[in-house]
Amino acid sequence: MRLSIFVGCFVVAAVAVQFGLLPSGTNGSNLVWVILLALVLSAPLSYVLLRKQRDEMSEQIVSTVDRAKGRLEANRTREDHVTL
Repeated sequence: MRLSIFVGCFVVAAVAVQFGLLPSGTNGSNLVWVILLALVLSAPLSYVLLRKQRDEMSEQIVSTVDRAKGRLEANRTREDHVTL
Protein backbone atom coordinates (compact mmCIF):
# COMPACT_ATOMS: atom_id res chain seq x y z
CA MET A 1 0.00 0.00 0.00
CA ARG A 2 2.83 2.38 0.88
CA LEU A 3 4.49 1.66 -2.45
CA SER A 4 1.32 2.42 -4.40
CA ILE A 5 0.98 5.77 -2.58
CA PHE A 6 4.59 6.57 -3.48
CA VAL A 7 4.08 5.57 -7.13
CA GLY A 8 0.95 7.73 -7.31
CA CYS A 9 2.82 10.70 -5.86
CA PHE A 10 5.71 10.04 -8.24
CA VAL A 11 3.37 10.17 -11.23
CA VAL A 12 1.70 13.35 -9.96
CA ALA A 13 5.08 15.00 -9.30
CA ALA A 14 6.43 13.95 -12.71
CA VAL A 15 3.40 15.38 -14.49
CA ALA A 16 3.56 18.58 -12.44
CA VAL A 17 7.26 19.04 -13.26
CA GLN A 18 6.67 18.21 -16.92
CA PHE A 19 3.98 20.88 -17.26
CA GLY A 20 5.93 23.45 -15.27
CA LEU A 21 3.67 23.49 -12.23
CA LEU A 22 6.64 22.58 -10.06
CA PRO A 23 10.26 23.58 -10.73
CA SER A 24 12.45 21.03 -12.49
CA GLY A 25 15.86 19.80 -11.42
CA THR A 26 19.10 21.23 -12.75
CA ASN A 27 21.52 19.62 -15.21
CA GLY A 28 19.71 16.34 -15.71
CA SER A 29 18.86 15.76 -12.05
CA ASN A 30 15.18 15.89 -12.92
CA LEU A 31 14.56 12.23 -12.01
CA VAL A 32 16.18 12.65 -8.60
CA TRP A 33 14.15 15.82 -8.02
CA VAL A 34 10.90 14.06 -8.91
CA ILE A 35 11.76 11.15 -6.61
CA LEU A 36 12.46 13.55 -3.75
CA LEU A 37 9.19 15.38 -4.40
CA ALA A 38 7.33 12.08 -4.41
CA LEU A 39 8.91 11.09 -1.10
CA VAL A 40 7.98 14.41 0.49
CA LEU A 41 4.41 14.14 -0.79
CA SER A 42 3.88 10.46 0.03
CA ALA A 43 5.21 10.50 3.60
CA PRO A 44 2.40 12.55 5.20
CA LEU A 45 -0.20 10.91 2.97
CA SER A 46 0.94 7.45 4.08
CA TYR A 47 0.93 8.52 7.72
CA VAL A 48 -2.70 9.62 7.49
CA LEU A 49 -4.07 7.07 5.02
CA LEU A 50 -2.41 4.01 6.55
CA ARG A 51 -3.22 4.82 10.19
CA LYS A 52 -5.89 2.11 10.44
CA GLN A 53 -3.62 -0.62 9.07
CA ARG A 54 -0.78 0.52 11.33
CA ASP A 55 -3.04 0.37 14.41
CA GLU A 56 -4.32 -3.11 13.49
CA MET A 57 -0.78 -4.40 12.99
CA SER A 58 0.26 -2.90 16.32
CA GLU A 59 -2.58 -4.72 18.09
CA GLN A 60 -1.55 -8.00 16.47
CA ILE A 61 2.05 -7.53 17.53
CA VAL A 62 1.05 -6.66 21.11
CA SER A 63 -1.17 -9.74 21.39
CA THR A 64 1.59 -11.96 19.99
CA VAL A 65 4.13 -10.56 22.43
CA ASP A 66 1.69 -10.98 25.33
CA ARG A 67 1.10 -14.63 24.40
CA ALA A 68 4.85 -15.24 24.16
CA LYS A 69 5.40 -13.62 27.55
CA GLY A 70 2.64 -15.79 29.02
CA ARG A 71 4.20 -18.97 27.63
CA LEU A 72 7.63 -17.92 28.89
CA GLU A 73 6.25 -17.22 32.36
CA ALA A 74 4.37 -20.55 32.38
CA ASN A 75 7.56 -22.40 31.45
CA ARG A 76 9.54 -20.53 34.07
CA THR A 77 7.04 -21.30 36.87
CA ARG A 78 6.84 -24.94 35.79
CA GLU A 79 10.61 -25.27 36.14
CA ASP A 80 10.56 -23.60 39.57
CA HIS A 81 8.19 -26.21 41.03
CA VAL A 82 10.38 -29.21 40.16
CA THR A 83 11.88 -30.73 43.29
CA LEU A 84 14.36 -33.54 43.69
